[in-house]
Amino acid sequence: MAEILKGIDVTSSINSRTCSLVNELRSKGVIPTLCIIRVGEKPDDLTYENGAVKRASTVGVDVVKRVFPVDVSEEKLISTIQDINNDAGIHGVLIFRPLPKHINEARVCNALNPAKDMDGITDISMAGVYSQKPLGYPPCTAQAVLELLSHYGIELCGKNVTVIGRSLVIGKPVSMMLLKSNATVTICHTRTKHLSEVARKADIIVAAAGCARMVTKDFVRDEQVIVDVGINWDDAAGRIVGDVDFDSVSDIVSAITPVPGGVGGVTTSVLMSHVAEAARLMCKTEE
Repeated sequence: MAEILKGIDVTSSINSRTCSLVNELRSKGVIPTLCIIRVGEKPDDLTYENGAVKRASTVGVDVVKRVFPVDVSEEKLISTIQDINNDAGIHGVLIFRPLPKHINEARVCNALNPAKDMDGITDISMAGVYSQKPLGYPPCTAQAVLELLSHYGIELCGKNVTVIGRSLVIGKPVSMMLLKSNATVTICHTRTKHLSEVARKADIIVAAAGCARMVTKDFVRDEQVIVDVGINWDDAAGRIVGDVDFDSVSDIVSAITPVPGGVGGVTTSVLMSHVAEAARLMCKTEE
């Protein structure tokens, strides 16, 4: 049976570091504050929002919300973001996406000051990920993957990593971050030919395609580490499952993250660490 790489231990470590920084900032009169911008009442957004608010309370970060109906205008959103950019009391912003189709999402995201972009949604933040320069912050889930691997002492330098998924939220940025750690990265997706054969050659697989249980025992071999980033609702099972068929794979590989209980929980801790760091940098700028 594989070692189960639980997110709770990683979360505790990140939370401890964040709490220390938040306490230091609060002693100086700075209260790290996250603004959540949400359009509509999508269940996925509400679930993540509730988790983020709970995590913020745990580490001492304040949260304010700007909630809009689904028919909100693009200009209203941009005006709100511009006000937040100018609000010294708000250090970080999380915008739930995707936005309604009548809104130009790229325009709205890029209206945000990259210094307050906590989830790597602006072009400048993404440029920082790809150029390996300190511009903005990387997407929280992508960083959560790296945090988890680091916590469990899984070496990346020189390792072959196959990333299954090519989104700007996870697949592409996590690939760049793995490269920065000197891994050799192969980016695959659902249309990759002979995908299972490519995956079997890897030392580490990061599954982030958004397809329930697509990574089966045919994709893996012994001694592999599997990081499952997928969050999919299985109607038949009545529960959340990952992109990896955990039951068939966990008896073969050396280590694997569970779903739920793996990368997902680490993501909100990374978000709060970004808020605390943003507050620290703004405080330093004002000194």
